[in-house]
Amino acid sequence: MAGTSNNLNTFRILFLVKGILALVFSLIFVLYAGIGVFVGELVEADSYGPPFNPGIIFIIVGAFGFIFTVALGVLALLVSKYIKERRNYTFIYVVALINALSGVLGILLAIFTLIELSKAEVKAEFSR
Repeated sequence: MAGTSNNLNTFRILFLVKGILALVFSLIFVLYAGIGVFVGELVEADSYGPPFNPGIIFIIVGAFGFIFTVALGVLALLVSKYIKERRNYTFIYVVALINALSGVLGILLAIFTLIELSKAEVKAEFSR
């Protein structure tokens, strides 16, 4: 049973790191939206510019990217907390599946977390 506990603690730390990285990465989307504001101001200053403001596209992509990465970061931090407390098995399972959509680290973390969660002794720990 000690090996199971160590594996879950490792996944807890990995989800914590993944959450922090996602929150830091979300700042890139803030910069992206800032570029949109800057480009929008340049286009408005030019009287012979395009018929629409291309800065709006940057702002929209930046806002959606920021919301998405912050949501993934918060979910990863919650999973880390729930693994430590050994509760909300289904929530951890679903967020592990969602993490598979977020790059190589997310895919690897999702696969190994799902393998670990499918073990009978881990299910027993969560059912207590």
